[in-house]
Amino acid sequence: MISNKTVYRRILLKLSGEAFKGEREYGIDPKFLVYIANELKEGHSLGVQIGIVIGGGNIFRGVAAAANGMDRVTADYTGMLATVMNALALQDALTKVGVESRVQTSIEMKEVAEPFILRKALRHFEKGRIVIFAAGTGNPFFTTDTTAALRAAEIRADILMKATKVDGVYDSDPILNPNAVKYQNVPHMDVIKNKLKVMDSTALSLSMDNKLPIVVFSLMVEGNIKRVLEGENIGTCIGGNGDE
Repeated sequence: MISNKTVYRRILLKLSGEAFKGEREYGIDPKFLVYIANELKEGHSLGVQIGIVIGGGNIFRGVAAAANGMDRVTADYTGMLATVMNALALQDALTKVGVESRVQTSIEMKEVAEPFILRKALRHFEKGRIVIFAAGTGNPFFTTDTTAALRAAEIRADILMKATKVDGVYDSDPILNPNAVKYQNVPHMDVIKNKLKVMDSTALSLSMDNKLPIVVFSLMVEGNIKRVLEGENIGTCIGGNGDE
């Protein structure tokens, strides 16, 4: 049952694969998995239906590999497999904290996960399960940000939540520029025009076309997932004012 504390019925959460490194230089940090599983458990306790898309940058980055001479298509498919590894690790962590979940993949690998079937995903939501969408769109040349926008549109999510290492969208890199200005609300088109590097243009265009708002917030602050679900004004909202 959905709590009266939440403002959303169903959401799509985009998690960075890079965050899965935690304090490591590469791979998956078990401590981070425990942290994110507990954060998701708090959000799930509100009764919100949660879908998740995870990147694979902690294991393999297709674009970087292609830039160094690897065939782009092969590199992208390899990156998709990295997201499956992250998805299975997260599923295991969720199980350990008592949250039921399912992994669905765009590339068939029935021994470890279900194939992506929209109606089945919706049924999992109805049964109170978190659904982790892995292996990108199943096609090369598309990022996991675009996958997140696509899956969010398909499941008719109320909002796309992008959890990152920074606390919102800035007019320039806040790490390099201490005077960078943070946006509270910004239209999709302004993000695209100003090349603010929050998500790729395909993901932003897809979200804009489907009137899907995006909230960008820090994953590293404990309790932030629950705060966003409860409607607290944190991070930056992209396209939330219907002014596209």
